[in-house]
Amino acid sequence: MKVFAISDLHLSLNNPKPMNIFGPVWEGYEQKIFEDWKKKVGEEDLVLLAGDFSWAMKLEEAKADFDLIKDLPGKKIIIRGNHDYWWSSISAVRKMLPKDIYAIQNDAIKFENIIVCGTRGWTVSENGKFASEEDEKIFKREVIRLDLTLKSAKKLQTNKEKIVCMMHYPPCNFKKEESEFLKLLKEAQVDSIVFGHLHGFKRKENQFKLSGINFYLTSCDMVENKLTEIDV
Repeated sequence: MKVFAISDLHLSLNNPKPMNIFGPVWEGYEQKIFEDWKKKVGEEDLVLLAGDFSWAMKLEEAKADFDLIKDLPGKKIIIRGNHDYWWSSISAVRKMLPKDIYAIQNDAIKFENIIVCGTRGWTVSENGKFASEEDEKIFKREVIRLDLTLKSAKKLQTNKEKIVCMMHYPPCNFKKEESEFLKLLKEAQVDSIVFGHLHGFKRKENQFKLSGINFYLTSCDMVENKLTEIDV
């Protein structure tokens, strides 16, 4: 079983919002992603989707976007991104999702020797300072949610299974300074972090290692609309 990841698909069948206004990398990007997906992924593989899946505003509107990927190979696991406004209660989300698409919220799922957990996350402080009191409030709430999902993952870890954590926001700032997110991830001995959210600039490294953890930036425009294989 292989594990792949890609994020920030921003699909919009029911809420048209052309992404090519953000640059040529978004021209026909959906088709490029799906073609690469079909080449790489087998039916028993996992595909992690780290947030900002659909521009839909309501849950029923998002169904058409999920129908685009439901027949693609592999089991798909999603978390909420900052633009997933359609995401309502987790029970309603799970009821709507097609077969072999799984949603994570404050919990974790085990697939053979891989445990997948995750949460949205939020902007990390710079030099210990947040942009606003509201940002700090949301950040602290997301620290609690990350703690919950990691504890759930550790309960499932009975035979040294690898833990892959998805976060929509990167769990550290550009300086890679220590954060409450990183502390929890290190304590849980997470093997890999998959994140997205970042767009529109040239980054020297989409993959790097920090505190013994493998980090993968998977925003589709940052990885040339190709799935990234996660080392497990």
